[in-house]
Amino acid sequence: MKYYKKITLKDGRECCLRNGTENDGQSVYDNFNLTHEQTDFLLSYPDENSMNAEEEAKFHKEKTESENEIEVIAEVDGKVVGCAGIESVGKKFKVKHRTVLGISVDKNYWRLGIGRALIEACIECAKKAGYEQMELDVVGDNKAAIALYESVGFVEYGRNPKGFRSRFSGWQEIVLMRLEVN
Repeated sequence: MKYYKKITLKDGRECCLRNGTENDGQSVYDNFNLTHEQTDFLLSYPDENSMNAEEEAKFHKEKTESENEIEVIAEVDGKVVGCAGIESVGKKFKVKHRTVLGISVDKNYWRLGIGRALIEACIECAKKAGYEQMELDVVGDNKAAIALYESVGFVEYGRNPKGFRSRFSGWQEIVLMRLEVN
């Protein structure tokens, strides 16, 4: 799936949102490791990254060629500063209407509008792919992210009090959220 859009950030800089490609393997790999080091709100830690730069390149090539999944990257001044994507819950009839959203943004670029733009890009792509529901999990203490998700229409449908086990703070409650996209 392909996507391309330029936006102006809150600080006046231009940000390019586009599907990741094979050529982005190293940049996305570096961004993944950086963002997963910067916050304890993401699913994994940098040492748990299951891909190397070459595998990231292959992954982005596959997502670009996919009809119903995508990875959108955010570039500012030629640097990958964020990434978001949608992935199918499954191909079986009972779940093929559902997609899962994942997102991360370099902490140095928080509160500039990149997160919202990436989410809106993924919502647009989910509609295009024919999904009816988008889902995500968010750490309950991540109030800024929850507010952002709610502002684009996500609603809470449950909580898991032991959803994540942090290396730093112990148990983290996970808020389950969903958005009807069609």
